[in-house]
This record gives sequence, C-alpha cells and structure tokens, in this order.
Amino acid sequence: MAAPSRICIVGLGYIGLPTAAALATRGLDVVGVDVVPGVVDAINRGEAPFSEPDLAVAVSGAVAMGRLRATTAPEAADAFVIAVPTPIREDQTADRSYIEAAAEAIAPVLRPGNLVVLESTSPPGTTLRLSRWLAERRPDLTFPHDHQDAADVNVAHCPERVLPGRIMIEIVMNDRVIGGVSPTCAERARDLYAVVTQGRIHLTDATTAEMAKLSENAYRDVNIGYANELSMICDHLGIDVHEVIELANRHPRVNVLQPGPGVGGHCIAVDPWFIVEAAPEHARLIRTAREVNESKPSYVVGEVVKSAQRYRDPVIACLGLTFKADVDDLRESPALRITTDLVRHGLGRVVVAEPHVDALPADLAALGGVRLVDTAAAIEEADIVLLLVDHAEFRGVKRAALRGKVVFDTRGVWR
Repeated sequence: MAAPSRICIVGLGYIGLPTAAALATRGLDVVGVDVVPGVVDAINRGEAPFSEPDLAVAVSGAVAMGRLRATTAPEAADAFVIAVPTPIREDQTADRSYIEAAAEAIAPVLRPGNLVVLESTSPPGTTLRLSRWLAERRPDLTFPHDHQDAADVNVAHCPERVLPGRIMIEIVMNDRVIGGVSPTCAERARDLYAVVTQGRIHLTDATTAEMAKLSENAYRDVNIGYANELSMICDHLGIDVHEVIELANRHPRVNVLQPGPGVGGHCIAVDPWFIVEAAPEHARLIRTAREVNESKPSYVVGEVVKSAQRYRDPVIACLGLTFKADVDDLRESPALRITTDLVRHGLGRVVVAEPHVDALPADLAALGGVRLVDTAAAIEEADIVLLLVDHAEFRGVKRAALRGKVVFDTRGVWR
C-alpha cells in the first residue's frame, strides 16, 4: 500500500501544529483541524498562534506553498493524526474525552485503507480503545482490534518525544517509537513518519509504545522528586543542597539532578499518574515521587510566608511564571501556582517579572494585588525576591541588585 500523501491532523496545539508544518514542508498535503476558530484563522494567514522557535517560518512557508491549511472539521484523507490533550482529572485519572471526541469527528470521513495515528500521550490501552470507538461509529468498516492485519482501517500510536523550545528540531532528529494495534498498523505508521524522521523508528505494539512514553517521563519525575526531597531535607538541616549535590556528583556513578520549585509542563507533571491509574497497587515509587513534586510549590510558599511575616507590608517579587526556562508555556507551571498562592495569602504586594509573556494570565490578574513589571523594577521594589524560573534574563541579574533583600533562589542560579 502506498505511503499516505494527504494527511488530516486533529488538534493544532504544541504537538499537532509542528507535526502538520513538518509534514507539509516535506511535500505532503496537510489539513489541520482545531475547534478554536482563532487558531484556524491564524494558521490560514500563515501565522503560528503560539511561540516556538522556527515554527512561524515553517507554518508561513507551508501555507504559502499551498501544502497546509486549517479548518474546524475533519476532511477525507489517507491518514489521520490525533494530537489532542489528555488532561488529568482532580482524582488523578486520565480524561480521554478529547480523544473520543476526535474519534467521533473523524469517523464519518474514514474509508478503507486509512491510517489513524494517536500522538496524544495516553494511558496504556487507549489506542485499543480508540480502535473500538471508531468501530462503534463505523460498523461498515473493520478495525484491527478485531481483524488485526486484515482490517480496513489501521490504528497506531506514535507518542511525541519533543522538548518545548526545540520541537521543530527534535520532531525531525529524535528516534520515534511506533506501536500498532497490529504489525501492519505499525508498518504503515512507520511509512508516514519516515517522511520527517531522521532518527531511528522502533516498531512495537500499541500498549508497549504507550507505556514506553509514560516510562520516560515517570523516570524523570522520580529523579526530580529525589532532588526536591533532598532540598527539603537540607533546608531542615540548615545546609546548602546545591553544594551537597555538587559533591555527591563527584562520584563517577552518581548524577543527582538539581531541585526546583516543583515540576511543570503537560508531560512530566501528568504522565506518571497514567501509570499509577493503570497499576495503582504496584506504582508505589512513581506515586510517591509525584506526591513529593506536587507538594514542593506549597513548601516554597510556606517558606516565603514565614519570611514575609517580619514585614508590615512586604513587596514580593516573583521572577518567572512559565514551567521552564526561556519558553512562554504556562501549562502546569509550579511558578504560576506559587505566585497565585502568594497573592491569595494577601501578605502584601506581589510584582511579577516574566519576559516571555505580555500580560498576566487572566486567573492570576483577576485576583488583584499583583502587577507585571520588568525584571529590574521587580527587584528594585521588592523586599523579598523569589526566583522561580531560570530564564537567561534572570541569570544575568547582578548580585548588587539583591543586597539587603531576602532571596529565595529555587533554581540555584545565584549561588
């Protein structure tokens, strides 16, 4: 069967749009689907609706070539790529409703010979569910959970493995893991991703591919959890955790990570819970690491509150709101959570410096008592300076500007 040449990508966010642009700039005809009309309009003007290095150029070029356009409803294609969110509910279980909605949206335009690929990071078994959801909506077609290699429609999982700030590079250079509901499904998905992937492509079954992606992020979460727990222990003992880690890492087989104010982003802060959901009685270490990392923002807030009590009306400068350095992504950001909690405490005035956003997030601004200012102004006004994100701009702050102020450096960049 020929490799797909017309692709429909459902979900034009941080993964879907870069994937669409990468495929389109390599000669495939791509239609992107999103439920937000503003996103659709921006892409059709050749604009990227969010900031990511090299993305705007890729989108502009693909639209200008006539290879990429966006719409609000799926259209017939050779292959469909689902790249919608899989958020976590309050009870720490996965919300698969966006994936099911995507299945419902593409079902009417499916035809024999189609390939459906789930890119959304998902709990084990979700790709099999996707195959069943499609079968329920298209009983006239056969699907691989029942008919394996003889199915009319192939279904596979190819989890994204990219880092914000490097997406357009890593979408090409990184290895890809592809899991098929049947071997043929995996092979057909490989033919699609081979168009853009210069890294190796590793084939497996769908559930193994799902678990591999979750394991990558849970591994990182456990290691970060160790560093964060170590930082709280060192605080209790009155010693510098960064010196402890620096000395420990002199051992040739030790590489302790640096602690921070918590864990953010849509992957590491979410994905380990999918493993816990799948095997709650066995995922004890993974659960504990997640709990340690989720508790760290509250710990930071508590330390700041204790220091603020010595002032009548303190000014607290929160440096950074994004979930990692030098990006504009606020998803699951511990810095944003800490800042919001400090404003709610009403200890004094809060000023925020965040060079990668033009305005405060609406929920934070609605609380009142908080302003967005530049870095120099934030530090100058502050009694307490709280470094939450290690943006390059903050790394360059001169130590003289911090004299006479209480400083909480959660990233260890001002030692």
